[in-house]
Amino acid sequence: MSAADPRLTPLVQSLPATVPFTGPEALERRAGLPFRARLGANESVFGPSPRAIAAMREAAAEAWKYGDPESHDLRAALAQAHDIAPENIVVGAGIDGLLDSLVRLTVAPGTPVVASAGSYPTFAYHVAGYGGTLVPVPYTADHEDPDRLIARAAETGARLIYLSNPDNPMGSWHDAATIQRMIEAVPDHALLVLDEAYIDFAPPGTAPAIDPLDPRVIRMRTFSKAHGLAGARVGYAIGQAGLIAAFHKVRNHFGMSRAAQAGALAALADPDWLADVLARVGDARDRITRIAADNALTALPSATNFVAVDCGADGRFARKVLDNLGRDGVFVRMPFVAPQDRCIRITVGRPEDLELLSEALPRALAAARHDAEEP
Repeated sequence: MSAADPRLTPLVQSLPATVPFTGPEALERRAGLPFRARLGANESVFGPSPRAIAAMREAAAEAWKYGDPESHDLRAALAQAHDIAPENIVVGAGIDGLLDSLVRLTVAPGTPVVASAGSYPTFAYHVAGYGGTLVPVPYTADHEDPDRLIARAAETGARLIYLSNPDNPMGSWHDAATIQRMIEAVPDHALLVLDEAYIDFAPPGTAPAIDPLDPRVIRMRTFSKAHGLAGARVGYAIGQAGLIAAFHKVRNHFGMSRAAQAGALAALADPDWLADVLARVGDARDRITRIAADNALTALPSATNFVAVDCGADGRFARKVLDNLGRDGVFVRMPFVAPQDRCIRITVGRPEDLELLSEALPRALAAARHDAEEP
């Protein structure tokens, strides 16, 4: 065992060298084969708007320039879209980058924060990176539990309360009235981090009205999902102006490339493409539900671009199903924490992707059941 590097802080020395998700590219390198269907990363296989592609292609010619450190034009367009002031919006390198900045702003070593056990792991990754103490709260009936999250925050004096609506990894959601009650119940010492990465896919009435004057909540959204720009890394946060201004103390001011800003701006101006993607996502969710039923499995209701499929046993069995699918060239993921880990999580895909899934899933299940029967 090698000695710790004395140049690293004690906190960093205590952390594992890891990332919240192993990328599909790394999995392909390990297997020595490419995936035939990429249905695990909640990307949009339908791609970005052609207008966004054209705008990014044009901006590429000016890659010698730094991106606008204020993301002025994009913030102005977002402000108009949400009927708020640009001062209530900060743009960052996806929700992941914004979470990093927010945790840096609010969490010191030992600071408690509250999140659902098994929810989006990048939040916990950043909390650990700044020395915070994560207080986990169990899911209730495959939903994050607003009442329990608020109660634990009050008990522990938590600085942040993290909740995604719709939820990753289960695809479940709460209605706007439930989320608004949660906002109103946030303790004075806390801030609700409302991750709305999948809000474009959710039914009407899922998101409460945006109140940019409310200091109890910061809302985070992204161009990675419905807009198909995961590789461009564009997210934004909406919050009270004073909190948003604090981001400028710590954020990477040149973290947004010109091409990414141009692509997001063009995507925002193409509602017809977004509507088409949402329709295809709905069709694909229905197809995954039918594939699950054809294999005597249960697909959970979803308000996202993925479907959690209950494999009917425990996490060990679901992991075997997932591994078997991967060996068959179909990349999916699964929740990390029981009892949600009885499921695999399947991102929506094109008809040809889901046809591969429909062919591979019976084989994956049969092999997993055979292994389970062996003494």
